Formats: sequence, structure tokens, C-alpha cells
Amino acid sequence: MAHIALEGLRKQYGGALAVADFSLDIADGELVAFLGPSGCGKTTTLRMIAGFIAPTAGSIRIGDADVTALPAHRRDTGMVFQRYALFPHMTVAENVAFGLEMRKVAAAERQRRIADVLDMVRMGELRDRYPRQLSGGQQQRVAIARALVVQPKVFLLDEPLSNLDAKLRLEVRDEIRSLQRRLGLTTIFVTHDQEEALSIADRMAIMHDGRVQQVGTPETLYERPANLFVADFLGKMNFFDGRLEQGHFATARGLRLAVTDAAPGSTRIGVRPERVVLRTRAEGPNALAGKVDGVSYLGAHIDVRVRLDGGDVLSCRCPNAGSAQADSRAFVPAPGVPVYACFHPADCVAFSA
Repeated sequence: MAHIALEGLRKQYGGALAVADFSLDIADGELVAFLGPSGCGKTTTLRMIAGFIAPTAGSIRIGDADVTALPAHRRDTGMVFQRYALFPHMTVAENVAFGLEMRKVAAAERQRRIADVLDMVRMGELRDRYPRQLSGGQQQRVAIARALVVQPKVFLLDEPLSNLDAKLRLEVRDEIRSLQRRLGLTTIFVTHDQEEALSIADRMAIMHDGRVQQVGTPETLYERPANLFVADFLGKMNFFDGRLEQGHFATARGLRLAVTDAAPGSTRIGVRPERVVLRTRAEGPNALAGKVDGVSYLGAHIDVRVRLDGGDVLSCRCPNAGSAQADSRAFVPAPGVPVYACFHPADCVAFSA
């Protein structure tokens, strides 16, 4: 295994900048997710690390070696692609063996490694089947086995779950995380799915327009986003525009919000929907009067839109606890019912221009 050091990594296509000055250290055995919208540069960065794309500038180190100029097959990386990229005319075992054959691994050692890795991904009994005879989840397991069988120093995954249905995505995601921890593999996981990144990563790097916006643990990025893009992209957030006045935040629509940790010059306050609690009466320093504007039933939780008396629309996410609701004062009302949307000052995040 090995750590990864990216220094000033840059990729430019003519006048178009795909990745701008990406620098990041990834520890040995760490799983880092590159997260961002389509076209933000996350896959381009991954392919530069893998050796499929040459960087315009910057350097890539894996362990103690500078691999910036090395071809892909000499970088000791294992890559899992979004579309599996299995050879249709080869069996499961033959697909997994391909990388070993290219590395001229002895036949006996090849068979041992193939058997071990197929057992690891629970595909040993299907080793003689062809890709067309496998489900999407099974094909993805073969792709993972093919990447792992070469015993890479670095494990790279490019949106590996995007072609699977929702239930299978959860299953394969958990398997990938379990394998990564068991093998201690330094791993980069590219995704545009926030839940995937939050659930699987030790740290996340959020990208936008080719630039890294923030790097940190899932908890840090979610609870304390560094800027408005991170706050708005990672989950949902309610925003209020305004300015700080004598320890309070005065909104453009005349509300005065109690906040903590708001720096001078803050012009926007955000609060997550799940931190907003609906009450029948005003409770706490931030209790905003309004009426329920809409209710969306989403199974595990219920989204409620509240139109405040001043005109702002606030989102609230209520747990669907049913009769087990621990706090009887919290409730999910019907549209048109007057409510107070209450939230704690410490749950407010301040942003400056």
C-alpha cells in the first residue's frame, strides 16, 4: 500500500481548464471520495492519477515514486470503471486473469490469486460464466476482482455504482468499503452521489469547475461547509440574506436571527432542514411564524415547506417516527396550518460575500 501526493495537478484542453491546481495528500489506507457535479473535473483527476491522461502541469507521487510520466501499467494501480469494461468473449476467470497475464505472472500463482479474489467478491461459483450471463451487480464484482487481483498499491473507482439499482448500490457500496478496510487499500472513489460519498469516505474532496472547494471529513463538510457551493451542493440548506447587527443577523425581510460563530462581514446565514423543528408555539431564540405550504411524504422522513409571515419559504425535514415520536411537541401538520419553525443559533452557518 502507499500514500498519494498530488501537487498542483492541472489539465487544460486548449482554452478550456478541466482541472486547476489540484493539491492533496492521501494517507496510506485512506479512502477519499472526489465528489461534485458532472463536468467538475473529478474523473479527469482520477484518470491523471491512473495514467490514462497526461497532466498539463503538476506532479503525482505514489509512495516514494514520482509516477507523473509513467504509463498506466507501471503505476501499481487497480481501476474499476463506471461501465465495467469486461471482455464479453472471456469468462469471469479469464477477465480476472487478464491483468496477471499482462504482468507475466506464473500460471500457478495466477490460479491461486484468481481463486482468492473471486472468493473475496463471492463470485467463485460463477468463474466459468460470461459477462452476458451475469447481472449488473455480478459484473461489477468481477470488475472489482480484476482490479484487486494485481495487488495494487492504489485502488481507483470511477462512479462504480451508477449503473446499479438503488438496493444493489447499497449492497455493493458496503462490500467495497468492507474490502477496502480489510485489505488496507489506499482508495479514491469518484461519485456525484452525496449519500455514497458521505457513507463511504474517510475524507471528501468537493470539486466545482475544476477546482477543489473543500477537503475534510464527511461530518466537517456537512456541518461546517467552507462556502456557499459546498453548503448548497452537499445536502439541502435554507438560506437567509442580510447582515450582522449587534450580535444578531438581520435578514432582508426584517427577521432577526440569533447566531453563533458569525464573522464580521457575513451576508448569508444557512440552516439545514433537519435542524428546523415545527412547533405550535414560539420556542427558543429563533422561532419564525408561518404556515405550512406543502408536505412531501418520503418514507423515512417527511419534507415540509413553511411559508414564513415575511414571505420566505423554509424547508423542514421531519423524521417519520410515527407513534414512537419521542418529542410529542414536534409534529407534521397539514397544509395551511399555522406553525413556528424553530432552530438553534448553533445550527446556523454564516457565509460572507
